[in-house]
Amino acid sequence: MLSDKNEQEQTLTNRQGHPVTDNQSIRSVGNRGPTVLENYDFLEKITHFDRERIPERVVHARGAGAHGYFEAYGTVGEEPIAKYTRAKLFQEKGKQTPVFVRFSSVIHGGHSPETLRDPRGFAVKFYTEDGNWDLVGNNLKVFFIRDPLKFPDLVHAFKPDPVTNRQDGERIFDFISNTPEAMHMITFLFSPWGIPANYRQMQGSGVNTYKWVNEEGEAVLIKYHWEPKQEIKNLTAKEAEEMQATNFNHATEDLYESIERGEFPEWELCVQIMSDDAHPELDFDPLDPTKLWPTEQFPFLPVGRMVLNKNPQNYFAEVEQAAFGTGVLVDGLDFSDDKLLQGRTFSYSDTQRYRVGANYLQLPINAPLKHVATNQRDGQMTMHVDLAEGQNPHVNYEPSSLGGLDEAPKEAKDHTPHVEGNVVREKIERENNFKQAGERYHILEDWEREDLIANLVEQLSGCQLPIQSRMIELFKQCDEDYGKRVEMGLQNHRMPGAKEAEGHAANPY
Repeated sequence: MLSDKNEQEQTLTNRQGHPVTDNQSIRSVGNRGPTVLENYDFLEKITHFDRERIPERVVHARGAGAHGYFEAYGTVGEEPIAKYTRAKLFQEKGKQTPVFVRFSSVIHGGHSPETLRDPRGFAVKFYTEDGNWDLVGNNLKVFFIRDPLKFPDLVHAFKPDPVTNRQDGERIFDFISNTPEAMHMITFLFSPWGIPANYRQMQGSGVNTYKWVNEEGEAVLIKYHWEPKQEIKNLTAKEAEEMQATNFNHATEDLYESIERGEFPEWELCVQIMSDDAHPELDFDPLDPTKLWPTEQFPFLPVGRMVLNKNPQNYFAEVEQAAFGTGVLVDGLDFSDDKLLQGRTFSYSDTQRYRVGANYLQLPINAPLKHVATNQRDGQMTMHVDLAEGQNPHVNYEPSSLGGLDEAPKEAKDHTPHVEGNVVREKIERENNFKQAGERYHILEDWEREDLIANLVEQLSGCQLPIQSRMIELFKQCDEDYGKRVEMGLQNHRMPGAKEAEGHAANPY
């Protein structure tokens, strides 16, 4: 039994030395959100996390990008899109908006092989007439966690060991075995869907729940999905190993060369729409990013298409310095109360100011195509002053009667969601961590299930037996057959003298 002194030394604190009594949930209004700004533990944790790498991105370091355009259909399914959103880029059939897209792996470094098992980032910057809109997501449509307080822990567990500098499957599954909400994502990740064949043949998703707002200020909940016009293609672990033996830049090469040949990749943007309420009839919370919305109830509705037709002229200036943020929305688009989305909205832009600089939005790849006029001044690497035509350069504040900037006129009604509740640290009520993971297991084709089990067994075999046991129980809660197949695989894999207390799994990627 630990002494009082040792117990105190092993108690989690923040950098001020304050004991952290709840490291699982951000403070929010009720357990569904929204979050509140005075989340000191979260802000300290996430801002330090945002600054852990110089200058490489902490996550999404390895990437490729291309320019293109988005063409609106003017409708959502069979309905006029104005019924749901007043965002100008969607309103007219055939209207084209320039875009820049950055694809990436998530956990691994800037020169890592593109064959590694990892979610893939799918970030799109729309240069609209109302300014930029960034739709930032992944190829897989769900995520590991639902509370932003856990994001640094998730990435730390998946990054290399801070002592050995080796990625360690035991650290990963130690975290996952204590985080049951991750089972849906783990089922995706360790199946062939965890290794897309290339960037052109993979899906994209906004992952989080957003809102659309119409002229009357009325809102609906939205999920975004990019569906490739090219067939979807993934790799087994064996196929990925064979690819990596000859080419570890294959996805970047494939994207670049296909565009050079004039074979421009294309995706259709679809949305799912849900009324803006808690939907008690569902067995999950629609704001939960670890869940999919069932398509039979909330079908995919096409709203436009995206074509990538131009390669970057300079990789660093365009792909590496491209900076995205989930808070970059134009009029007619809005945030939901999704707590992970709200945490990401702070973290992403904070990271860009640290990584690229306070004036990262003045770089050509990040600057909107419309004129910018602000009262922001100075800072590292200032390229120009955001002055409006005729603006008094002596006035960098508002309000002013000396020729400064004025507020824009309001053209439509504000969306004014009602928020009421106690400010708490709580998990959402309808966690339902296992059902969709079990359903995903059954949806997989036979060869995908076999690959999933083989990959999990290979990585779990090097973990301590208590971690193996916890993972088997979680798999069984997803689906009995799922858990039994992993259990049998581990029994067959286990050698005499298997580690009872210590062990390190091979690199799971």
